[in-house]
Amino acid sequence: MISSGNRPSRWGRNPFVHTIKFSKADIIKIGLMSVTVFPVRLLMVSFFMLLAWPFAFAASFGRSEFIVDSQSWWRSFIKRSLSVIMRAMWFCGGFHWINVKGQRATSSEAPIITVAPHSSYFDAIPITRTMCSIVTKLESGSLPIWGTLIKYIRPVFVFRSDQDSRKQSVEEIKRRACSGGEWPQIMIFPEGTCTNRTSLILFKAGAFIPGLPVQPVVLRYQNKLDTISWTWRGPGAFKILWLTLCQPHNPMEIEFLPVYTPSDEEKENPTLFANNVRKLMAKALEVPLTDLSFEDREISFSQGPLRIHNASSLLEFNLLVRRLRLKITDSLLNEHASRVRKLQRHKLNLQDLACFLHLPVTETLQEVSNLFGKDEDGHIDIRHFIIAMSTIYRPSRSMETLKMAFKMYVNEDSGEVYEDELASTLEIMLGVKEVDLSMLFMELDGPDTGKITYDELHHFIEQHPRVVSDYLDFKDHPRKFCIRRPNACNGQNHDKDN
Repeated sequence: MISSGNRPSRWGRNPFVHTIKFSKADIIKIGLMSVTVFPVRLLMVSFFMLLAWPFAFAASFGRSEFIVDSQSWWRSFIKRSLSVIMRAMWFCGGFHWINVKGQRATSSEAPIITVAPHSSYFDAIPITRTMCSIVTKLESGSLPIWGTLIKYIRPVFVFRSDQDSRKQSVEEIKRRACSGGEWPQIMIFPEGTCTNRTSLILFKAGAFIPGLPVQPVVLRYQNKLDTISWTWRGPGAFKILWLTLCQPHNPMEIEFLPVYTPSDEEKENPTLFANNVRKLMAKALEVPLTDLSFEDREISFSQGPLRIHNASSLLEFNLLVRRLRLKITDSLLNEHASRVRKLQRHKLNLQDLACFLHLPVTETLQEVSNLFGKDEDGHIDIRHFIIAMSTIYRPSRSMETLKMAFKMYVNEDSGEVYEDELASTLEIMLGVKEVDLSMLFMELDGPDTGKITYDELHHFIEQHPRVVSDYLDFKDHPRKFCIRRPNACNGQNHDKDN
């Protein structure tokens, strides 16, 4: 695969990573606050959360999941009481003044509210202010105390790994949104996951499938020291809570943007609708767009001895595969690998590639083809394409991808693949260029034949889990910055996840 190092990166800073840099003044301030203000704030926040629980439990007990609540006096009392208690809780947490800009639309004007960026559990503040329903993962309802508060606002639960559950959630959103204002507004974080707020990732289409007006809402946390962001790689939940409660004040701004009414074209195309709303919100936030999604985090944070070292080209490949609407599964990969074994030739032109994938020839398919190295006739090796598909589908199951690659390359008589074939496979799987396996083959027992079996390589990787750091060479390899032998450097500053 052609590394994105040949062209400008389109991804920028990884939105799923957050690091906090402390100055000496920050360290002193946090130290003092930790032994003075923090314990008091934590106690008060816990008190108000516990105080809210019986109200939420009483209002949720025995309630139907499909019938909207009657507006009785006691439900109105509980709603007002919970709003006051939640505001007091956030005040005790340091959110003393929450600046609200714009005007919230009514349920009949905009049944769906889309909020971005989603960066923390503190994003619950606009939920508790409005008492809107939300879309949240199924596990949230099982949380002690907080789960009861979530159930009170009538959420739409979704089990992310279950495709049927996701479809049912979309149908439930559509049913509530089309109720003519009977149900509360649904507040949706369309990014679907937390980021560090440096950009807006791709929006999921769920909020936009009903084709009804939505009201975009943008959140701004304005502390110079960002203790708010809770991402896939960075400070954990308790550390975020501790650091945030140690800030003297946590300024926050909630801005309600004008209601966005979709055009006829957007009603027919939820993805277009979502992208246009995302552009509008990014402009209000003054942040760039990035073509990454919730699913891309696994590519960014792959694990294992053959984890991805440079995800740029694979992320671009994944984006284009989504545009092609290719649904990758284990059975599909196995089918493609079997078909490749039966091909008379492995080099395919664009027409052949389209035929192999059962797709029409499109500009997107041409872009996909351009990501791979071509011979003089403009042909790509279909095996490279399948290895890339496997890598983005199961980034942390690299040995399964490697085993599949061996099946496509292997000589049936000897069960071996050549050194250059293994090198081209690893270039794709690691996302790097110019892999040199000389050191690895020198370390193998037996004569250097320039060939290797899967069992030999598997055994070697089990014995040397830092194989990439210690036995491979490639362009911009971390070892190239070491002065002494590999064991002196050992890649410890560069491959901490291995």
